[in-house]
Amino acid sequence: MALSIGIVGLPNVGKSTLFTALTKKGGLAANYPFATIDPNVGIVDVPDSRLQKLADIVHPGRIVPAAVEFVDIAGLVKGASEGEGLGNQFLANIRETDAICEVVRYFKDPNVMREVGRTADFVDPAGDADIIMTELILADLGTLEKQLPKLEKESKRDKELMPKFNVAKRLVDWLNEGNRASTMEMTDEERIAAKGLFLLTMKPILYVANVDEDMLGDDFAPIDGVTPIPICAKVEAELCDLDAEEAAEYLESLGLEQPGLDVLAQAAYKLLGLQSYFTAGEMEVKAWTIPVGAKAPQAAGVIHSDFERGFIKAEVASYEDYVTLGGEGGCKAAGRLRMEGKDYVVADGDVMHFRFNV
Repeated sequence: MALSIGIVGLPNVGKSTLFTALTKKGGLAANYPFATIDPNVGIVDVPDSRLQKLADIVHPGRIVPAAVEFVDIAGLVKGASEGEGLGNQFLANIRETDAICEVVRYFKDPNVMREVGRTADFVDPAGDADIIMTELILADLGTLEKQLPKLEKESKRDKELMPKFNVAKRLVDWLNEGNRASTMEMTDEERIAAKGLFLLTMKPILYVANVDEDMLGDDFAPIDGVTPIPICAKVEAELCDLDAEEAAEYLESLGLEQPGLDVLAQAAYKLLGLQSYFTAGEMEVKAWTIPVGAKAPQAAGVIHSDFERGFIKAEVASYEDYVTLGGEGGCKAAGRLRMEGKDYVVADGDVMHFRFNV
């Protein structure tokens, strides 16, 4: 599954530094507004300790973790919804992503330039987040104003479009009250219709608090109901330059169990409502990404469309059984290798082998 998360924020909050650390590639990071103009794209592994335990059993040629695509998008300024700064480009880039990761400045640095009208050492996380949310809401209102006249005409000719028209009208009022589209109460039918409106504030969002090193153990108040993930982008950048042993020692000195970037990748995976199932063999141990609630044929289709089209059965062992019983042979001997059909809902961590015929 091609899953994309846009990293957004006001200019100079540390987006590009975080992105460079995330992807271990040289994304442009500079101390002036709009250092990032064209979105950089990087694929980031989702850390999962279960992969190594499976590999210890089957001894594969390689281990392939799940991955999430992060897109570093140009800094946004107040007025972006009306084209200020790189607003139009920002909004177009973020519209193409599946979710939003907003970096909010908590660190103090008088040398960092800010947008016009803000002093360099001024730190206002809630205010910064509000600027971006306001611009996203205004952009969505503009989108709906363009769509509503056409939807009204089309819904009169095609009654199946009436739910989409009605939810669009309700969303205009909701957004005008300063709310995100995703927080409005909707029926399942309305929520499906709302997705077809392509609104920015329908996207799931997580916040990263870019903090000073001495703030990593602090607790932070929720932003828009979401608790931010504390990450020191400078520390993460330094960790990328260390070997595994040095990085582990550095993390221990900071009182951290894992890098903030690992926490972020895992949080992004969960934000999108995703889980992993595994295939394990001599060639590779691999994590495959599927939505929570996916059934066996859909999971098979992630490997190849022929697997889904010609799905017959799936051989399934839970991760716990597979590890405890020493692999497929042990699961068979213990009667823990199951044959599941088309209606089986895949559980996170299932180890699977598909039977198909096309």
